[in-house]
Amino acid sequence: MNKRPTIRDVAAMAGVSVATVSRVLSGDYPVANATRTKVQRAVRELDYVVNAHARALSGSTSNVVALVMYDVVTPFFAFIASGVEYQATESDRLCLVCTTHGDPDRELEIVKLMREQHADAVILVGGVNMTDDYRERMYRYAKGLEDAGSRLVLCGRPSLGPDFPAITVEYDNAGGAFSATSHLLSSGHRRIAMLGGPIGNTTFDARLDGYRRALEAFRTPVDPALITHGDMSQDSGFRQVQRMLADGVKFTAIFAANDFVAAGAMRALRAAGKSVPDDVSVIGYDDTPFAPELTPALTSVHLPHEELGRTAVKLALQRGEGSARQHVMLGTHIAMRDSVRPLI
Repeated sequence: MNKRPTIRDVAAMAGVSVATVSRVLSGDYPVANATRTKVQRAVRELDYVVNAHARALSGSTSNVVALVMYDVVTPFFAFIASGVEYQATESDRLCLVCTTHGDPDRELEIVKLMREQHADAVILVGGVNMTDDYRERMYRYAKGLEDAGSRLVLCGRPSLGPDFPAITVEYDNAGGAFSATSHLLSSGHRRIAMLGGPIGNTTFDARLDGYRRALEAFRTPVDPALITHGDMSQDSGFRQVQRMLADGVKFTAIFAANDFVAAGAMRALRAAGKSVPDDVSVIGYDDTPFAPELTPALTSVHLPHEELGRTAVKLALQRGEGSARQHVMLGTHIAMRDSVRPLI
């Protein structure tokens, strides 16, 4: 069996020292172009692969940006991932995608693993159920990443506080919900159903908060009968609306906590013989690509998905005093289409 080439083999073929090969491979030190070319040629000819564990022991990072999210098929995550991947490529980093399917323990284990592998950055995307235990464990791992010269980035989720060793890149989540609900209220609607997400999830708790604040601003009482919760799927939206109609709950508009739920709600309304927007107006959230393709085209809160991903990588790769604790808030806006009808 052929022996795997070592860094010493590369140095011997290139006629340089092991330290020089290490400098060329790390890219952190100035090396003469001719020397760099000789080393790179030797690496190619020997098919040499850098030992990630040896690199970790040396204290340098691995030129990897790890992206940790719920899944890769939901548009919210997929478009943020696209922004991360593009920016990582432009920054000469590899992008490693990891999925958790909503398991907070798995998320923490991935962060721990990436710390051990000396990833340049670990980017956590989307909401989470924030418990005291989760916060404490995440702090330990984030501090470990910081001490190793890496960065933890909270992307599309709220900051854990100014003393937490992480970068936060979020969007105005509650503000988007406030704007969506205010748009319905300004159109004359007062009985607005809120189809919410899982209770305790930071993303959907913020959207419910924006809904409540808008009602308060318009001096409209919050009716608990108009607020339901589900798993953010189309079927969930269908079932929530079906249940409200069966219970005799009266409403003229729906604010759905994402576009999938909105699509399911519209399907349930059609099944009940109701028209959108003539009988019931509907607004979604996320402005996913299928929103304009629905019938009628869905009004939705637009998020800067790709910008979130790109900004997360840019900030993570910055170095300098205070760079590990930056906080950026991006804006949202309503993409106006055909699913809302004014009552006034």
